Amino acid sequence: MNQNIFLGILIPFVGTTLGSAMVFFMRKEMNTNLQKALLGFASGVMIAASVWSLLLPAIDMSQEKGGIAWAPAAVGFLFGMAFLLLLDTVTPHMHLTGNEEGVKTHLKKTTMLVLAVTLHNIPEGMAVGVTFAGVATGNSAISLAGAFALSMGIAIQNFPEGAIISMPLRSDGGMSKSRAFIYGTLSGIVEPIAAVITILLTSLVVPILPYLLSFAAGAMIYVVVEELIPEAQAEPHTNISTIGVAIGFTLMMILDIALG
Repeated sequence: MNQNIFLGILIPFVGTTLGSAMVFFMRKEMNTNLQKALLGFASGVMIAASVWSLLLPAIDMSQEKGGIAWAPAAVGFLFGMAFLLLLDTVTPHMHLTGNEEGVKTHLKKTTMLVLAVTLHNIPEGMAVGVTFAGVATGNSAISLAGAFALSMGIAIQNFPEGAIISMPLRSDGGMSKSRAFIYGTLSGIVEPIAAVITILLTSLVVPILPYLLSFAAGAMIYVVVEELIPEAQAEPHTNISTIGVAIGFTLMMILDIALG
């Protein structure tokens, strides 16, 4: 594994860590408008990353191979959605803000919160691993700059996600700032692990790369639809989350196109 790939797969984890560190600047409770803005921003980034960094490269790869361009993208996307739906169905689940209505078991609230986010970080790590695996094999549909764009986009999305974990754990759960920071940081450690595993399995990954890219896109869109948007639109309703979506989507789109 060369240095560029190693740095690339660590970038998203750095985003989570920096976001979790925001708890040290927190005085009392997390501001509702700030939380909604962060959720909306993360949603916009993930939607744009799913399209420009995952689905479009998957379609380009299929065209290069002479196959039906949309088929792998459609199949992989639906399987990614279905996979996250299955995981959310069979595992204890809680929405990102930790509302009690999302609890399905008697596990501790803090454990459920970290579990939910950690679960959703796995496909993001896989997405990074898949793109860098494509770069390592010389696939023309994925450039090194494009792979870094995806990593940075996910890191940008992970920043508010880390804050969304650590800050409520401090304000609602009564944790110390240090412990809340550790919980938030650990939720992101699965991303580089998933990326490394994916890269190590490159020989198995390459033939089905378009499917895996679109699978990761489906999983990310599921997180947006199931977790981020419902929480961002919860009462009291404001337009701040919608503005966050617009800014996040535009930023990631520009980042991906400029670097890709």
